[in-house]
Amino acid sequence: MNDGLGLAAPEREWGFSVRRTSAIVLRHYYLLRSSWARVLELAYWPVINMTLWGFMTVFLVGQSSLFAQATGLLLAAILLWDVLFRSQLGLGLAFLEEVWSRNLGHILVSPIRPYEYIAALFVVALMRVLIGVGPAALLAWGLYDYSIFTLGLPLLVFFVNLVVLGWAIGLAINGLILRFGLGAESMAWMALFVLAPICGIYYPLSVLPEWLRWIAYAIPASYVFEGMRAVLIEKTFRVDYVVAAALLNLVYIAGGVAAFLYCFRAARRRGLILQIGE
Repeated sequence: MNDGLGLAAPEREWGFSVRRTSAIVLRHYYLLRSSWARVLELAYWPVINMTLWGFMTVFLVGQSSLFAQATGLLLAAILLWDVLFRSQLGLGLAFLEEVWSRNLGHILVSPIRPYEYIAALFVVALMRVLIGVGPAALLAWGLYDYSIFTLGLPLLVFFVNLVVLGWAIGLAINGLILRFGLGAESMAWMALFVLAPICGIYYPLSVLPEWLRWIAYAIPASYVFEGMRAVLIEKTFRVDYVVAAALLNLVYIAGGVAAFLYCFRAARRRGLILQIGE
């Protein structure tokens, strides 16, 4: 019979296998545990961003009534942006680690199915987000006496929406790498920076030109950052923003999975999987 990858395989059980998915997660856990440099890199940029922008915020508190009223507005935006960025990049790097080490072909000819591999990438990306953003959140509390956890329950909703969006974008980029090779690798680093000026990380969407605002309304992250400002400035939890972000994320994650699977099948038909590498 053919397995889920279209390759010959012995008879085996049907359905999702937690064991096969966990094997991929365990590989990346051991990879991180054995390399302090990788762990340091995960935490390095969030900590640098938090330090730089944190001291800028301290300065602006004395200069702007908005920042005086909404203490931590910029810090919360930085941390939430890092959640989105680390989610997308973490998923991309988990995939690229296999490409760079020429291990991708070995994984994909094993009994693991594509959706099990995708689930493993989700877990690994979440691990990377927590390792990267956690120290920055602690640093914000230690240096500036600001805790993002003061957002309360809305923080969990914002976090989930940003992580899912990062997964969706990361999967689509991984699909492009499968289809077009490492020539598309730069997309893993560039993709989110295209969205950054549009989704209102540090400013409300009202400052954008009207035609650009309509594009922002199609991005789930825009509703997350607008909702964050509503909580911090207006002390209001905008459920409508959360619902809009969640519905858009359903479309994005379905599109990301579909794009990855489509590109995977195209790469398999052309025999490109075993050729991807440094």
